[in-house]
Amino acid sequence: MHLDIAPYLQQNVTWPRAGRHIMAQYDDQSIVVYQAYRSDIGHFAAEHDYFGGAFSYERMSWIKPNFLWMMYRSGWGTKPNQEVTLAVRLRRAFFETILAESVESSYRGAPFESKQAWQTALKGSMVRLQWDPDHHPSSSKLERRALQLGLRGSVLRTYGRDALLSITDVSDFVEEQREHVRRRDYQALRVPVETPFRPASATTRRRLRLDEA
Repeated sequence: MHLDIAPYLQQNVTWPRAGRHIMAQYDDQSIVVYQAYRSDIGHFAAEHDYFGGAFSYERMSWIKPNFLWMMYRSGWGTKPNQEVTLAVRLRRAFFETILAESVESSYRGAPFESKQAWQTALKGSMVRLQWDPDHHPSSSKLERRALQLGLRGSVLRTYGRDALLSITDVSDFVEEQREHVRRRDYQALRVPVETPFRPASATTRRRLRLDEA
């Protein structure tokens, strides 16, 4: 997989300061999401271009379209069982579908008429959506929100084999950039090119309460 990379400081000045935004690298046909695993799971996936081996389809698996959000959660690839960072290129149509099917982890009112209706939807959904504070490379919290999606059941099985275009182990790149972060040399830091992703469906955009970039 080819990832477009650019200096962090060059990109940061163009990114939204606050609000709900799906920051991602995408084109008309695909979108890149990130996951971090222990070595046996990560290496198998990168070698075979699907999730198998020790990977469990019985548990919820979380994907993140925002590279720096993945770096915060994995400690730049240093947390136990998150040493292998994978860049997973998905079919854009699949990503649009799971966004439309997602149910937010916390009750926010609309589109659900009651908390009980939300709880019922959450229990039955194969896709869980969560908004969390995005983070600076140094791990300081930002006003901008970052999205992650939890997949399970049939959706996870589709993700793990059929919706994939490619899986790339980017752990060496992460290690290189981690050293810049450790030295607080943000001038040297390079990250994947990302811009706000807008789902094609206006209904999905409203449900996600996305802010304008």
